[in-house]
Amino acid sequence: MVESTKIVLLINPSRQYTRGILSGIAEYARLQGLWTFYRPLEYRERKAGRQLLPVLKALKPDGIFMREPPETKAIIKMGVPTMCFPYSRETIEGVANVITDHEAVANMAADHLLNLGLQHFAYCGFGDWWWSRRRRDSFCEAVSQAGFEAEIYRLPRSRSEQTWDKELPRMANWLRHLPKPVGIMACNDDRGELVIDACKMEGLKVPDEVAVVGVDNDTLICDLCSPPLSSVAESLQRIGYAAAETLDRMIKGVEEDRPTLCIRPTHVVARQSTDVLAVDDPDVVTALRFIRQRVRLNIGVQQVVEVTSLSRRTLEQRFRNTLGHSIHDEIQRVRVKLLTRMLVETRKSVTEIAEMLGFPDAAHVSRLFRKAMGINPMTYRRQCQY
Repeated sequence: MVESTKIVLLINPSRQYTRGILSGIAEYARLQGLWTFYRPLEYRERKAGRQLLPVLKALKPDGIFMREPPETKAIIKMGVPTMCFPYSRETIEGVANVITDHEAVANMAADHLLNLGLQHFAYCGFGDWWWSRRRRDSFCEAVSQAGFEAEIYRLPRSRSEQTWDKELPRMANWLRHLPKPVGIMACNDDRGELVIDACKMEGLKVPDEVAVVGVDNDTLICDLCSPPLSSVAESLQRIGYAAAETLDRMIKGVEEDRPTLCIRPTHVVARQSTDVLAVDDPDVVTALRFIRQRVRLNIGVQQVVEVTSLSRRTLEQRFRNTLGHSIHDEIQRVRVKLLTRMLVETRKSVTEIAEMLGFPDAAHVSRLFRKAMGINPMTYRRQCQY
């Protein structure tokens, strides 16, 4: 009888980040191998004073998935193949690591807010966490390249001032003095929720005065926000699967190195917190709303022009003055955005998607997607899913 491989999970599934990763790990185990998972009570019930290391040594696991438990150094010394998802630093020596492309995350959030027609921007994060600073700097750079500046929320220095009840009025005061309308990137969904709460305290309208986008697409947090929070989604399940595959190779001795895998963002899940068009020109706003409402239809430029009181030439000029691109470019941009969501969030074939969106065939979809994204649809799907 073949013995199963013993895998220890030192990962708390309390957030979408870890739940998505664990889902990918579970998928690999179902499809590829005889794995038995262990989640030691000694890790889950730290307040009980239990000791984790003796349990691990007695268990003699074949592999370990972990975040950063207090016993990290001692676990590494055990010499067990280990895949780590660090948060206090980018990588941990002695183990394989999974990191996040924070620059790509910030660029995607910035692009989403810029395409709303906003001209004022801000960032709200944690100044004492390196990953938040990385996202902050990349967001500010992306906004700067578009010709704008971003205000930065400064976290209270004292830990005692960083509690919800004390920080909320401070954040509300910061929001009060920002130029409006403003687009704010929060370093994660928890921070985005706090921004929305602070807007309520200050009496600011979301998204009309303050548009907010978070990161991680934690559906529980995002959907409970009022209004629901837009968020950058990441390829968590795919990276969980890849991490499991890599650990399996390490256990079998096929993978001799300790590789570093990278989580990349897939798309922005747009919810009500960014459902705004911060454009002064009412005819351009009418046209933009028409494009968004008809995104599933294969509309043309002339149809967009007909919902306004302007000539085609005049509307084209106003589009370029306001958004920096043509009506046709906006139609294509919005449709590519929908294509991206359908590729990531559904299992429909490219042919089915083409039929649903009114394209002549799958080849047209592929050409449009490749032109916009630099990659064909199926390759993109494989990178974002399993």
